[in-house]
Amino acid sequence: MFLTGAKTDEVALMNGLTVNLHLLMLSFYKPTAKRHKILLEDKAFPSDHYAVESQIRLRGFDPQQSMLLLSPRPGEETLRTEDILELIKKEGDAIAVVMFSGVQYYTGQLFDLAAITEAGQRKGCYVGFDCAHAAGNVELKLHDWGVDFACWCSYKYLNSGAGGIAGAFVHEKHDNTIKPALLGWWGHDLKTRFKMNNVLELQPGVKGFRLCNQPVLLVCCLQASLEIFEMTGMQALRRKSLLLTGYLEYLIQHYYSEDPTRPLKTHVHIITPSDPQQRGCQLSLSFSIPIRKVYEQLQKRGVACDMREPSVLRIAPTPLYNTFSDIYRFVETLGSALASH
Repeated sequence: MFLTGAKTDEVALMNGLTVNLHLLMLSFYKPTAKRHKILLEDKAFPSDHYAVESQIRLRGFDPQQSMLLLSPRPGEETLRTEDILELIKKEGDAIAVVMFSGVQYYTGQLFDLAAITEAGQRKGCYVGFDCAHAAGNVELKLHDWGVDFACWCSYKYLNSGAGGIAGAFVHEKHDNTIKPALLGWWGHDLKTRFKMNNVLELQPGVKGFRLCNQPVLLVCCLQASLEIFEMTGMQALRRKSLLLTGYLEYLIQHYYSEDPTRPLKTHVHIITPSDPQQRGCQLSLSFSIPIRKVYEQLQKRGVACDMREPSVLRIAPTPLYNTFSDIYRFVETLGSALASH
């Protein structure tokens, strides 16, 4: 699948994102007295945090002891790759699963999935990713990187609408070793599924994790989006994405960065990494005034962006349909919104 860098048989469309995360972790999280921790970023999306916490409790462990949360260094807003790899090296013998997002939802940071996978597996950990903000946004190579498992939704950059059908990935190397903990008839081999004899012929790999028929209307929404993606490709979209976010970054810094020679009432700080290789098409903007008032003024002016507490607006110039003119108009509109404050 060109959006995830996976083989066709390594991907399944099913359920919602958190449901898939639970199903995958039921099989990949196998804690022991010595190896029971799950590593994730401290500010992981709440659904991921809750899923990990509940999986730990389900196995009879204490989240206070088994959730290993990694925070940025004091005074910094994003994680350093070297800190992630160092913690895996240090704690790896006690880590059962490394569970990171592909792109961090709040900061927009794109993690080095290949390096994290290699480091985790070298220490004997399973490595999985929530690619909700990465699928359709950045180039993924889940198969080539050797990622053990991954899941994602389709209602962000894959454009299929809120609550759209989600996806799951299990590397083919686990086809004969990792089995689903929960079974449903849609995991049965298609050739004999309708014999209805209640003798399960489980499909290998991720296909066996499917519990029931996919909702047809949700599949149609995703299919319509994927047909558009197939007219281009992630390499071309990524090239445009880097230019769009670079242009947005330049304009924000030019007009709204803190400068003693140019006193401004409001300053805008970009917390997303400035290195283009460490971000997707999202820039997270932090303001020196209450964020909700800025958001409301932008909404009144027809800007579709996203507010995240406590202090961030997520601006995502999506290369599939946004233009450089859109970015220029946004920066102009932001100026009028701030002036009205």
